[in-house]
Formats: sequence, structure tokens, C-alpha cells
Amino acid sequence: PAKGIHSLSHSMDKPTTDPTKEHVRIARAAGVVGFATFLSRIFGFLRDMVVAGFFGAGIATDAFFVAFRIPNLLRRLLAEGALTIAFVPVFTEYLKTRPKKDALAFAGIAFTLLSIVLVAVTLAGILLSPWIVRLIAPGFTEVAGQYDLAVFLTRLMFPYIFFVSLVALAMGILNSLRHFAAPALAPVALNLSMIFSVFFLARFFREPIVALAVGVLAGGFLQLVMQIPFLLKFGIPLRPDFHFRHPGVRKVGLLMLPAVFGAAVYQINIFVGTLLASLLPSGSVSYLYYADRIVELPLGIFGIAVGTAVLPSLSAHAADGAFDELRKTVSFSTRLILFVTLPATVALVLLRVPIISVLFQRGEFDLSSTLATADALLYYTLGLWAFSVIRVVVSAFYSLQDTKTPVKVAFLAFLVNVAVSVALMFPMKHSGLALATSVSTAVNVGVLAIILKKRIGPFFDAPFYRSLLRMSLAALAMGAVIVLWGAVAPWDLSGRIAGRLFHLAGAVVLGGVSFFVFAHLFRCDEMIFLVKNVKRKLGRTGGGA
Repeated sequence: PAKGIHSLSHSMDKPTTDPTKEHVRIARAAGVVGFATFLSRIFGFLRDMVVAGFFGAGIATDAFFVAFRIPNLLRRLLAEGALTIAFVPVFTEYLKTRPKKDALAFAGIAFTLLSIVLVAVTLAGILLSPWIVRLIAPGFTEVAGQYDLAVFLTRLMFPYIFFVSLVALAMGILNSLRHFAAPALAPVALNLSMIFSVFFLARFFREPIVALAVGVLAGGFLQLVMQIPFLLKFGIPLRPDFHFRHPGVRKVGLLMLPAVFGAAVYQINIFVGTLLASLLPSGSVSYLYYADRIVELPLGIFGIAVGTAVLPSLSAHAADGAFDELRKTVSFSTRLILFVTLPATVALVLLRVPIISVLFQRGEFDLSSTLATADALLYYTLGLWAFSVIRVVVSAFYSLQDTKTPVKVAFLAFLVNVAVSVALMFPMKHSGLALATSVSTAVNVGVLAIILKKRIGPFFDAPFYRSLLRMSLAALAMGAVIVLWGAVAPWDLSGRIAGRLFHLAGAVVLGGVSFFVFAHLFRCDEMIFLVKNVKRKLGRTGGGA
């Protein structure tokens, strides 16, 4: 029982086994998710480049991004942010303690119930769109036509939540069965659909931005279709099953209720930023959106990838009562995340203007838009470590089937975000909203880590801090190399795209290579682990040849 799990202390651990195999599984799964996410992010950047060049940053794009963010936030709250993280520990427990057919039947019931709930949510959202937009972006009522456009786009895109939430549940099921590729690749379909809509559908609409909304709907449908063959392959029954009194459904429901708010605090903080940004000068919402997209590249490729890969492992440890292995997994996963996010932080701070300029500065997205977006990126980047680590820390609580603690701490972080946002939004404009998001997420991570330490015992030990010091030194040394490259090939903000691309590409390549060199010289444990696993994999490949 969950209550029994929560009451266990680290002094009651079951005998532990060598955690190396589980660490390899986590790293391998994170690699699969990270690579798939990298592809989806590349197509996502292509999508954003197309949108920025075609529509720029103004009234229409602000309306679209607000409308698009509403179903996306609900997806995080109802699916990825609540149902999935409540479902995976319970489903994993069923897989480990009961016949597999019972676990698969439970998954089918969850699909049926979620589909019914999503239909109701979609219809309610379509009807309530005028009030939702007025609540989320009150400043839009002051600009002629912007409010009406945002309402129309919201209604048009609301069915997207039906498709993408079912995709999120499919992700939870497939990840629990240790299949990660198909769910991680699903966003590629969305990005391709949106790009297609801009080039081939926009000319058919009086307001061209409407084509993007059509692309979103088509992309959501395609993402769901991609999951169906794999669900069938693992034996998940997709026919309707109305046995809603199943004990697993009740258990997930109880875990899900408090998680609706707590699990998506980062998205809620971004959401608050959108609301307040609508009160700032035109373009502020778009600046925050594009900066957030840049931060999501390293966050998605590794931060979210590790968080996705580690939840089934943590849930299995918790179900077995193996708290020593749970602590080791939390520590290992956090170190693995920081090994990527620390150098990414240094690189994004130093290269924020070149990155925004190369990716987006064309067409209607001018130099002033580049500089304003780069300011937002700076302050989002300061919280990159927290945006990443929160995934592991929260997953540890959910693996223990404790969703109440994260929601309490999330509420505290939410209050911090609102207070800091209101204090900084006028002196710092949209940059203050980005900084507030970083500060509140750091508070969330810190408080949760303290509580988790009391719950399961110390998981950040001397080796962890030694490793943190080494990777920090490697990241700073990498930063020095990037600065030296800037002296050799100076950045010209108004130069041709070829020159700007050369500067950015050189900085990225030299920075990446130098970080791994310095990490090897400083003998970072994570570097040693990755090298050993690469050699092991190459050895198996060579042996097979």
C-alpha cells in the first residue's frame, strides 16, 4: 500500500544489488528519448523559423501562441502532468505483482475513461473559450481584433487536447513496458503538419494564421495514429471497456487529483508569464515563447528524457521497497542531467544573441525582436538546471505514490512566481517574467529535495558534490574556449547570415568538443560512465561482426 511505502525509512531497505545494470538501462532509455526528442526539436525549430519568418512577432502571433498554449497547458495538467505520472507507478506495480493480462486490461480501461473525460473537456473548452481567453490574456481586449482572433483560434484548436492527451497516456503505458521511441517521436508529426500548413494552406484563409491552427489539429491526430501499432503490439486492448470500478482506476484517480496542479508547476509559471506579458508592449508574448523554445532544446533532449526514462525505474524500486537503489537512481539521474545542463547553461548565456539571430532573424522578425528575445533567453537559462532536475525529484515522489507533497510545494513556488513576476514585470518588462519563472522553479526544487531527503535518506552524498564540482569546472573551461573563439571570429550582429552561421557553428562545435575534453581531463564520473558504455556497445557490435 502507498501509505506503507511512505512510512518506510532508509533503515528498512531490502538488500540492494549492483545498480550498474539499472543505470545502463536508464542511460540507454534516456538516449533513445533524447535522440527522438532531438529530431522533434530540430523540426520544431524549423517550424518556429517558418512561423517567425512568415508571421513575425505581433498581434496575430501573440493570439495564436496564447490559443495554442491553452490546450497545451491542459495536456500537461490532465495527461502528462497528472494522469501519466499517477498511472505509471500504479501500472508498474500491476506489472510486477499481478498477471500481465490484468495489467493490460487496466490500461484498456484507462484509455476508455480518459477518452470520455477528454470529450467532455473539449466541448466545455469550446463553449468557454471567450472567458478563458479573457482570463488568460486580459490585455488582448485593448487591441482591436486580437481578442476575437484568439477566441476563434482557441475554439478551433481545443480538440487538439483530445488527441494529444491520449498520446500522453500511450506514452505512460509504452514507457512502463520500456518502449520509449514511438512516443518521443510523435511531436515530429505535429511540427511537420504545422510547417505544411504554412506553406500550402495559409493562402486559402483570409487570416493566414488560421492555417497554423488547422496544422495543429492534423498534427494531434497523426501523433495518436503513430502510437496505435505499438499499443497493439504489446497487447493493449483498444476496444471500449467500461469497468470503471476497477481498483487501479480508483487508485490512479486518488493520486491524480492533487497532481493536477503540482506536476506542471513549470508550465503554470510560463502560463502566468503569458498572462502578465499580455499587459506589456506588443510582442512580449512572442519573445517569451521563442526564448522558451530555445531553452526546451537541452531541456527536452536530456532533462525531460532522463525524467521520462527514470520514472519506471523509480517506480519499480519503490514497489520492491529497494530504497537504497532508489536513492542511487535519484543521484545518478540528477548527475546525468547536470552533466548536460551545466555546459548548456554556459553556452546559452554566451551565445544567446547569435542563436536567436541565426534561427529567427529574417522576414518580419527584425533586429529588435532578436535582442528582446535574447534578453528573455538569458533569464530562462539561469533556471535551466532547475527545470531539468525538477523532473527527477518530482518523479521520486510519484514513484512513492505521493502526489500531495509536490502539490503543496508547487503552490508555494506558484506564489513565489506571482510575487516576483509582479515585482519585476514593469522595471524589466518580459525579462522579469522569465527570471521569475527561473526563481520559482529553483525554490520548488530546493524545498522538494529537502523533504525527499527526510523521506528516503541522503541521496546527494560526497561523490555527488565532487562530481558536481568537476563538471562545473569543465563547463567554465568550455565557456573560456567560446569566449576565445569570439575573439578569433568576432560576432557581427548586422552581418550576412553566412557569417553569423559560421560564428555560431564554430562556437557550438568548439564548445562541445572542449567540454568533453575537459570532462575527461577532470575525470568526471559521468564522462567515464558514458565512455565505458560506448566502448561496451562498440565491443558487442564488433564481436557480432
